[in-house]
Amino acid sequence: MNFFDLHCDSLFESYEKKQSIKNGNLCVNFDRISKFNRYIGCFAVWIPDYFDENQSFDFFKKVNRFFEENKEDIPSNSEIILTVEGSKLIGNDLSRIKFLKEKNVKIVTLTWNSSCRIGDGCLVRNPKGLSDFGRLAIKEMEKNNIIVDISHASEKLFYDVLEIAENPVIATHSNSKAVFNHVRNLSDRQFEEIVRNKGIVGVNLCEEFLAKNSPSLNDIFMHIEHFLSLSGENSLCIGTDFDGCKTPKKIKNVSQIPILYEYLLKKNYPENLVDKIFFNNAKNFFRKQNIINK
Repeated sequence: MNFFDLHCDSLFESYEKKQSIKNGNLCVNFDRISKFNRYIGCFAVWIPDYFDENQSFDFFKKVNRFFEENKEDIPSNSEIILTVEGSKLIGNDLSRIKFLKEKNVKIVTLTWNSSCRIGDGCLVRNPKGLSDFGRLAIKEMEKNNIIVDISHASEKLFYDVLEIAENPVIATHSNSKAVFNHVRNLSDRQFEEIVRNKGIVGVNLCEEFLAKNSPSLNDIFMHIEHFLSLSGENSLCIGTDFDGCKTPKKIKNVSQIPILYEYLLKKNYPENLVDKIFFNNAKNFFRKQNIINK
């Protein structure tokens, strides 16, 4: 099977824990992804909220250097898209966005859970939404062909971004609030806005966002089923959050993704729909954004 993962933290974990990105003890490593027919993965450089702006920028440069040193080991069947999770590293310096483009960053998740100069994350009480600097930053990201990711954003920030964005906006790893009411999940209206905006949404495998107790494959299915009911057939993808969270016991690493694929087929989903969710929707989106070629 083919698999397109909109979000994993494996690059961050590999760097932080001094694990081999090729064959280390990670949910996602190069050996594991080599088993797919084709694999495309968005590897995030997570910026912790406790870093200040300069620490964040320096940290990105270190992880990026580590990634560049290991690119030669990427399997021939695979393509890695570099992303940043948390825009604190931009500080108040728009030129850093151009720097990110030069380092081949293709997606920036605007916030993690707290605030930065662009706006407020999902755990901020009384969020103020998109700042004046944030409006400039969104325009600069679009100018540099960097996709705006609103996973982790507060609802106020979400709607402010959708109001000014000229390019499609995505949620790389977010589930349905209607299925499980968690602050990190998307309301029906938010999902529908992303669909209208011609963006995509990656269903997150994090247990904490799927269900209250010991989520199963069926809980993942319920989020997928609900998003599909909101006209999500051409917008729904997978954003595993591997190496950044605890996942259901039957899917502990990327080599077990086919278990979920087969589970959806057993739910009488047609194969072409399952292929859309696991690969083709994301592939088509990134081709339209000139991120991948084929």
